[in-house]
Amino acid sequence: MKVSELREKSADEIKIQLGDLKKEYFNMRFQHKSGQLGNTVGLKNIRKNIARVMTIAKEKNINLS
Repeated sequence: MKVSELREKSADEIKIQLGDLKKEYFNMRFQHKSGQLGNTVGLKNIRKNIARVMTIAKEKNINLS
């Protein structure tokens, strides 16, 4: 996910993107704890993507709650 792509998205699209990333992160954490996740690098990447989306939302003054 590139920052330039995020900056082009609307507020609603950013909120949807954040929700999807949080769901994916939850599922990956669950798989990791149960021993089913083979590649743990994905957890780090998703956390970084969540931080990127939240940063762009803050720049655009989008209320995420």
